[in-house]
Amino acid sequence: MTEPAEKRLRELGLELPDDWAPRGRFLPFRKDGPLVWLSGQINEWNGAVTLTGPVPDTADGIAAARSAARICALNLLYRLRTACDGDLDRVDAVVRLGGFVSCLPGFSNSPKVIDGATDVFVELYGDRGWHARTAVGVAGLPGNAAVEVDAVIRLRD
Repeated sequence: MTEPAEKRLRELGLELPDDWAPRGRFLPFRKDGPLVWLSGQINEWNGAVTLTGPVPDTADGIAAARSAARICALNLLYRLRTACDGDLDRVDAVVRLGGFVSCLPGFSNSPKVIDGATDVFVELYGDRGWHARTAVGVAGLPGNAAVEVDAVIRLRD
């Protein structure tokens, strides 16, 4: 049976990726009570980084990076689905997102870029999707990705 969250994803025109191997030696998530700590996910789809950094400080560059942040959110949801035993409707709250944008010094638009990931969670979960957040610029990310996002999610039983 299709869960409502997955139905909502389809209504939004979104899909979750196929499985992939992590780029390092770590767990994709760690559960601690009702909290799920999701490891950072880059903007990688089907084994390919969709946008490399640094993100240019232009309207087109920010728009492309914002789309890359959406891919990060979909990758997080894929790992979250496993943590939820296949049921994304167990999400009680998206507690926090941490966003990282590969950029040059002086780039001030990291929040606009990470809004792409925030939008996915808010579009999917409504009020439960709103979260505390960090959005910072960094010198480089795995695979020379433009964006990486991690998350802390609270589940209900």
